Amino acid sequence: MSNKQVVSRKRVSDHGEVYTSEREVNAMLDLVKQETERIDSRFLEPACGNGNFLIEILRRKIEVVTQNYAKNQIEFERYAVLAVSSIYGIDILQDNVEACRKRLFDLFESIYKSLFKSSFKTECLNSVKYLLEHNIICGDALTLQTVGADPKPIIFSEWSPVNGNMMKRRDFSYGEMMDYAELGPLMESVLDAEGFLPEPVKDYPLVHFLRLSDDYQ
Repeated sequence: MSNKQVVSRKRVSDHGEVYTSEREVNAMLDLVKQETERIDSRFLEPACGNGNFLIEILRRKIEVVTQNYAKNQIEFERYAVLAVSSIYGIDILQDNVEACRKRLFDLFESIYKSLFKSSFKTECLNSVKYLLEHNIICGDALTLQTVGADPKPIIFSEWSPVNGNMMKRRDFSYGEMMDYAELGPLMESVLDAEGFLPEPVKDYPLVHFLRLSDDYQ
């Protein structure tokens, strides 16, 4: 994890950007330690920067997956993909979003390939990359819209395992979710609030977890 807290004075002035240090990240996450080690607990960081909180959450989740499923490749893949699918982030700067996605993907890839050097699946890597492209969004958590020439409401996908190898995707409006849950000062698993979600804006058919990038185009 990078301990550099400031990229430039201009970014601090323009965006109030100051990264949280590794010590502070771990101290804050330890307050909800049990949740950070639950594979399917969903976390949303509304100002994720380049991913200091999210990388540590994923690291903790993947450690649990490794401890339990390192000797069974398909089980490792299934639960590791589930762990990735549970992590969400928003940042107003595109370079932060890209850096965050890359850090999370690189962490997953390095652990996955170290465990399954000759048998790792490109399809699994593609599913993880696809999830990160949809879960880490360039947007403004205050306006609830994406950033760019044509801002649109931020949409997040809920990914749920069904019947072992299948996954169910439902898309929700971030703005509507905020009507149902208050966002805490650090982060909050707002997508876990069963019974408090609005109707999905889109519902998708089941798909194999190794075919997310193929079937959800």
